[in-house]
Amino acid sequence: MESTKTVLITGSSTGIGRETALYFLEKGWNVAATMRTPEKSDLGSNSRLLPVRLDVTKEESIKSAWEETTKKFAKIDVVVNNAGYGLTGPFEGASQEQIKRQFDTNVFGLMSLCQHAISVWRSSKQPGTLINITSVGGRVTFPYYSLYHSTKWAVEGFSESLNYEVAPLGIKVKLVEPGAIRTDFGGRSADHTDDNAPAEYQSILKIARNNIKKAVERSSEPIEVAKVIFEAAISNSSQLRYKAGSDAKLILMLRKLVPESVFFSIIQSQVFKGAKI
Repeated sequence: MESTKTVLITGSSTGIGRETALYFLEKGWNVAATMRTPEKSDLGSNSRLLPVRLDVTKEESIKSAWEETTKKFAKIDVVVNNAGYGLTGPFEGASQEQIKRQFDTNVFGLMSLCQHAISVWRSSKQPGTLINITSVGGRVTFPYYSLYHSTKWAVEGFSESLNYEVAPLGIKVKLVEPGAIRTDFGGRSADHTDDNAPAEYQSILKIARNNIKKAVERSSEPIEVAKVIFEAAISNSSQLRYKAGSDAKLILMLRKLVPESVFFSIIQSQVFKGAKI
């Protein structure tokens, strides 16, 4: 009889990460739900649940979380790299500190956890699966998201190349690309450059943010993404990319079908609708 599998999920305190932790528990998995402040976890009590402290920007924290998880559950079969946030607004208004923090969390932290997982799985000859949560914004772009997009495009390229490297080791890499999701992405976990952006940006920026807000109101629920992540975790196929949300499927299909100039015009007309540009 196959032993219960274990998943380690980063950024499990809210949104997609929290919903994914609960969904894997529902499916009978052991779950290491990692977050920076596990003492604040509201995931409830379950013998197969372990809230773990993990800050992806600190390598010692990654090692400690891995050791704590394997001490309780013996091994980790799947890692879900979900931790991240969005830095938005005019690029010109971004400080170097903001840019560094965005990449440290969304890219370098993710890479550090991937490297640690691969090292453990390779040395123990254990198969494993890395699931990196990117975004529809890892393959298309929107105005005022240049820094966020740059991190997600980086993770897309990194994961695609990494998949070739680790496949001979019995390790799989998966990408899950959500569209707009009803989480606190634009609230508690967000950062913006608006206040430091020159005055020339402000009037159009206000209109763009309002249009984007309306679009997000038609977004999908986190459980939809959780189900796609679970699908990727249990799949035996070589599929790399998994879309999550009807809007993600629509916009990626549109990007593929129409000429680049037409696609850019569509995005511009929707985001800047009502603005004089």
